[in-house]
Amino acid sequence: MATIKTKDGTEIFYKDWGARDAQPVVFHHGWPLSADDWDNQMMFFLEHGYRVIAHDRRGHGRSTQTDTGNEMDTYAADLIELASALNLKNAIHVGHSTGGGEVVHYMARAEAGRVAKGVIVGAVPPVMLKSEKNPGGLPMEVFDGLRTALVANRAQFYIDIASGPFYGFNRPGAKVIEGSIRNWWRQGMMGGAKAHYDCIKAFSETDFTEDLKKIDVPVLVMHGDDDQIVPYADSAPLSAKLLKKSELKIYKGFPHGMLTTHADVLNPDLLAFFKS
Repeated sequence: MATIKTKDGTEIFYKDWGARDAQPVVFHHGWPLSADDWDNQMMFFLEHGYRVIAHDRRGHGRSTQTDTGNEMDTYAADLIELASALNLKNAIHVGHSTGGGEVVHYMARAEAGRVAKGVIVGAVPPVMLKSEKNPGGLPMEVFDGLRTALVANRAQFYIDIASGPFYGFNRPGAKVIEGSIRNWWRQGMMGGAKAHYDCIKAFSETDFTEDLKKIDVPVLVMHGDDDQIVPYADSAPLSAKLLKKSELKIYKGFPHGMLTTHADVLNPDLLAFFKS
């Protein structure tokens, strides 16, 4: 397995496919998944001549099951080390859900010349938690409920998420894809319970407002308006307004996991943005 070891000794697993002189596209997965969630996109963009890279966030997938550092500052620091180790220049960073927050936090801190563009899909910025400053957010009780369910029975909890709201399989008339449910569960159970528990705070409470304001490269913001995990109204339009160079694409009726359920629609849109 390809890994790098970070300054604190954590091993970060990554995939790196394609010609080393091709433009890199780096994919950032959602909670509590792994680089495997990007298999469809990685194969698609590899065929279109890109160098495709995806890593397992610390505590997730095949990376070290860390009990510390499971927050956005360290996630971004890990990416700075990965970009340096792989000598990534002029890269496009694509993040889904929690991975979208990771992309924004990293891009605001990346070394000059490392990043060309960004994409955030069904992403958690600007901030998910409800507060006086963010009245449209979700109440703390929602995230406390996630933590309680994870501790009580993580295996069943992950089945329930994948079978229902993540892919919109709980909607009337939805075409349920059993393989996607099993693959979601498989990826989730590869990671560490402590890291996944901590990450709930990271994705729900981190305020990415200042990060979004700092980014000066083009960013594509994509979101399904039937997203049951990261509600659309309090995320994508607000992020697009804070970014200096943004393009907002809303997909009517699409779920949170639309990169899997509607890859045939999103992949060409991503390609068009990459080439623009």
